[in-house]
Amino acid sequence: MTDAHTARTVVGIIGNVISFGLFCAPIPTIVKIWKMKSVSEFKPDPYVATVLNCMMWTFYGLPFVQPDSLLVITINGTGLFMELVYVTIFFIFATSAIRRRITIAMVIEVIFMTVVIFCTLYFLHTTKQRSMLIGVLCIVFNVIMYAAPLTVMKLVIKTKSVKYMPFFLSLANLTNGVVWVIYACLKFDPYILVPNSLGSLSGIIQLILYATYYKTTNWNDEDDHDKRHSNAGIELSEA
Repeated sequence: MTDAHTARTVVGIIGNVISFGLFCAPIPTIVKIWKMKSVSEFKPDPYVATVLNCMMWTFYGLPFVQPDSLLVITINGTGLFMELVYVTIFFIFATSAIRRRITIAMVIEVIFMTVVIFCTLYFLHTTKQRSMLIGVLCIVFNVIMYAAPLTVMKLVIKTKSVKYMPFFLSLANLTNGVVWVIYACLKFDPYILVPNSLGSLSGIIQLILYATYYKTTNWNDEDDHDKRHSNAGIELSEA
């Protein structure tokens, strides 16, 4: 039991490190926005969506929802803070119309989380019941977020180019998914297992596509529209 607990802790720490790296991936984009003093064609949607995802997983990891999940709290709490910083910087340099969209989205997310927290604590009285509700919601939001890398993969197949699907990001996503799958198996947690299994599968498919279309990629060709489209997908998949 002790060995399994120790192994789970070690794997969880490794997962925290890899996930932290993925949360850091949008930093070059945010730095670019800061230097330009404009959001240009970048979209806030990935960051706003990841805020809700991190809030949900942080709540899931609390001891009165899913006991013995401290490492779920640490990485998602850190991710929540980082995504809020990204959203704040985006808000500062966005146009009034985009600011209005961000404000509406954030208000809706806060209201939604408030309702979820209230219903969970008031109507559900065991950790099994609470973890089931929040776990299912976490899976749903993760599946929705996988729509972004699917869009990028579709673009790769359509253009026969992997220019906008970075190899190391795909590899990091696969590694991250596999590590958290192992974590979920060491002390069986279906709500962590399911979304990370899907994430691992997504990473494997991305690497297969990379191997398939690497030779047909024209690295000198620039298509700003496709680049902007794929950037949004890539950033969302990082979270």
